[in-house]
Amino acid sequence: MFIIDAHLDLSMNALEWNRDLTQTVQVINARESGLTDKPDRAKAVVSLPDLRRGKVGLVVATQIARYVAPGNTLPGWHSPEQAWAQTQGQLAWYKAMEKKGEMVQINNVDTLNKHIALWKDEEIVDSPKPIGYILSLEGADSLVTLDHLHEAYAAGLRAVGPAHYGPGRYAQGTDATGFMGEQGKALLREMEKLGVILDATHLCDDSFWEALDHFDGAIWASHNNCRSLVNHNRQYSDEQIRALIARGAVIGGALDAWMMVPNWKRGISTPQNMGCNLEVLVDHLDHICQLAGNAKHIGIGSDLDGAFGREQCPYDLETIADLQLLVDILARRGYSPADIEGIMHNNWLSFLQKTWKA
Repeated sequence: MFIIDAHLDLSMNALEWNRDLTQTVQVINARESGLTDKPDRAKAVVSLPDLRRGKVGLVVATQIARYVAPGNTLPGWHSPEQAWAQTQGQLAWYKAMEKKGEMVQINNVDTLNKHIALWKDEEIVDSPKPIGYILSLEGADSLVTLDHLHEAYAAGLRAVGPAHYGPGRYAQGTDATGFMGEQGKALLREMEKLGVILDATHLCDDSFWEALDHFDGAIWASHNNCRSLVNHNRQYSDEQIRALIARGAVIGGALDAWMMVPNWKRGISTPQNMGCNLEVLVDHLDHICQLAGNAKHIGIGSDLDGAFGREQCPYDLETIADLQLLVDILARRGYSPADIEGIMHNNWLSFLQKTWKA
């Protein structure tokens, strides 16, 4: 089945992890054998060939670069201008993949419908088809000014998450508290004028509610699970999920193990001993369906290889191609064929068609 994945950090993996994503996962991991600079070395699960093998033909692909003020211990850049330059390097990688025929940017209804038609054409084999990507900015720190948002939009940016981890220039993110403030609200106004999608993922509770109060455009949560199942501020409460549903949002289930199962201990827990498999993702998706009363507000936003690898993702997933296993799991859990198609691609597709037509 055709799959849309609403959150992959492809350019981060290419430039910061130095992974040649045109190679298979097997080749990438073999080249990283023996490296210890990052905990997920030789444990990658994402590559462009493996996306094609799993029929994951359209992804929301990120740019990401955090600004850190003095005293902030998170990794990041010491000025917004440096962060902007990092995102432009990431954009250059996407453009290089386009020139090579590996990827194609999707940024309006026409390019979207043309790409979906290509991937659904069974007379053309999948192996030469480009992976479509919708450009998203995870954390807005790199937008030096609002003029930079316009420049980014002209280059194809279509979704922005105002914050990532910690305090941000435009909003407060995971593990932080506080509101967006005037600068954040000005960003929301400009996003709304341009038709840029607000990605609510990572917004702390205060900034989340402020964003919903000050933004009338399209909203999604690209990679977010349920606080009622795993109690952490990174997840969204039932009240927040209901608010997203009321705004017509789609919420993408994430496959980072600590977000899937409670009491995960980094560096100690393993997916096997915590019982973390793809069934657990469906538990989170099903919880959202119960709140919505239907299956129209959920999808996949895997976040695979988002600074973690096989050591911290479902044990029954060896590469991203194994997202196809969700089809049978959902069927066994009682989801109809139409609902399964919605979860695997149609909910994201309908959201984008409605948003971009408007």
